[in-house]
Amino acid sequence: MYYRGLYFLFLFLTITGHTHSQTVASDSTDNVVIGEIKVEGNHKTRSSIILREIDIRSGDTLSIVLLKEKLEIDRRKVVNTNLFITVEMLTQPNADSVHTDVRIVVKERWYLIALPVFQLADRNFNEWWYERKRDLSRTTYGAYLSYGNVTGRADKLRFLAEFGFIPKFEIAYSLPYLDKAQKTGITIGSSYSINKTTAFRTWRDKLQYLNSEEVNRQRFYSYVSLTRRNKYYTFHSLDLRWSHTRISDTIAILNPNYMLDGKKKQQFLQLTYSFSYDKRDHVQYALQGQTFGFQVSKLGLLPTDDVNTLYVYGSFRKFVPLGKKFFFNTGFRGRLSFPKRQPYLQTIGLGYRNDLVRGYELYVVDGQDYALLKNEFKYRLFSIQKHFSFIPIRQFNTIPLALYINTFADAGYVKNSYPEFSNTKLGNSMLYGAGAGLDLVTFYNIVTRFNFTLNAQGEKRFFFNVSREF
Repeated sequence: MYYRGLYFLFLFLTITGHTHSQTVASDSTDNVVIGEIKVEGNHKTRSSIILREIDIRSGDTLSIVLLKEKLEIDRRKVVNTNLFITVEMLTQPNADSVHTDVRIVVKERWYLIALPVFQLADRNFNEWWYERKRDLSRTTYGAYLSYGNVTGRADKLRFLAEFGFIPKFEIAYSLPYLDKAQKTGITIGSSYSINKTTAFRTWRDKLQYLNSEEVNRQRFYSYVSLTRRNKYYTFHSLDLRWSHTRISDTIAILNPNYMLDGKKKQQFLQLTYSFSYDKRDHVQYALQGQTFGFQVSKLGLLPTDDVNTLYVYGSFRKFVPLGKKFFFNTGFRGRLSFPKRQPYLQTIGLGYRNDLVRGYELYVVDGQDYALLKNEFKYRLFSIQKHFSFIPIRQFNTIPLALYINTFADAGYVKNSYPEFSNTKLGNSMLYGAGAGLDLVTFYNIVTRFNFTLNAQGEKRFFFNVSREF
């Protein structure tokens, strides 16, 4: 009952938690008038990209206290563009002695990143370590190229070439500000991958693989996505993609439900609309604010398409600073899909990416619908930013570093309408997990997590994870 008790403790904190915030005195008479707003340090980024993020305008009249709060809010919005290592919002008297100027001082990232790729082909490090017996043949290698801020308008070109266990090739280009009003953006991309050893089904909540020297799956998709950002924190996107997948005779025989009815080819058009509201202090590792998302997607737009599925996805997360270096966050996400009889390839439950109950990293719980609740309580041990002048490249000589003690309690449920297809033991039952660990946050959006977990099956394990927001 330990995990249930801890879970309800976190739920209680969610309800009773308070927000530690600053208030502005209503009777403040010390007002300032904003003069010139200047951007400094942006050698590549256009000033308009930075000014688009801030709410303060020349000519505004604000109290000193309110100005300080607005500058901090605007600083966070500029940080969340992921274009800069550091951002400072400074004030100084104008030469006319009447106005107060604002200086936005930024330090740009290194935008051209060319890295060798050597990574695991499994869902996560923990599955490879515990389930695949640390088999080094289950790795991919190659090269990753990311050229950010290509034209100084926050655009990005990405290219990936991987070989080894799962050869994959991807290319994508995104331009977030396509129009003069800087509200509409576009992303285009394509991906092609080949599988020899292939996960052909989920059995007893574990992926089962067909080991082969022959190609058992080929997959190609191409997409174009339009984005719209009318306000600072709201985002709309409309994504149209074409997908084509082909599997071998062996996969179709081993799992006739892989594409349903023993089919070996699947192609379809997919249209997805997404809405998100994101008002977090830092996208990389949020401590304050909230985020909400909603998505509806239709797979199969043409009569000749091989898939006809609709799914709806929603998420919400709240981040609350409790004061004295303590923080709390809670969040919910869920998915509904129709009809309930779906190809194995499109049946997605808990176990992929971050959609999992912590403590169940080694399991895949397939199903057509799911719900997930996550709670975290953490304490910041330290947060520092070091400048190393002996490093000649300015994009790498400032290193932020923060360390948090983290405790968590999660709960989830997966509805599987056809449990006989996977002999699931975890589907159609409540899942609970809890634990504690350390979160290490450093530059270029790298977060390293070390967690010790306990799940409802009584399994205790240590898990390790490294993630990066590109």
